[in-house]
Amino acid sequence: MTEINAFAEGREGDVTKLLREVNGWTDALNRTLEELAQERLEGMDGTGAVRARVSGAGGRLLGLTIDPRTMRNLDHVELAQAVMEAVTAARAAMGDRLTEFTTGLGVPAAPESGADPLAPHVQRVLREG
Repeated sequence: MTEINAFAEGREGDVTKLLREVNGWTDALNRTLEELAQERLEGMDGTGAVRARVSGAGGRLLGLTIDPRTMRNLDHVELAQAVMEAVTAARAAMGDRLTEFTTGLGVPAAPESGADPLAPHVQRVLREG
């Protein structure tokens, strides 16, 4: 059983082991974010004529490809909407990829009660010193 589970259940746990667990999760998250930063994700508008490529680090726009035929068929407002749709789709792909990456990290969910799992321990330390 992990220490966070002990604290979440209101039992006394080992704070040193808890901190090691948290540090392990933090390291895993940092590695995951570094891996995601190397990703390049794409999205397109509904017609597929406009494609956007964004970085996995913050969704910064790296490239935009517009089918030349689209330029002839769309006015400037429609073209801008297609570009925004493609960029939004690429950034949504980035969010989906982040979800995939973080799903396997093994960090336990917060207690359903919403209560702070460390509150009983903090209260005991404050009471007993």
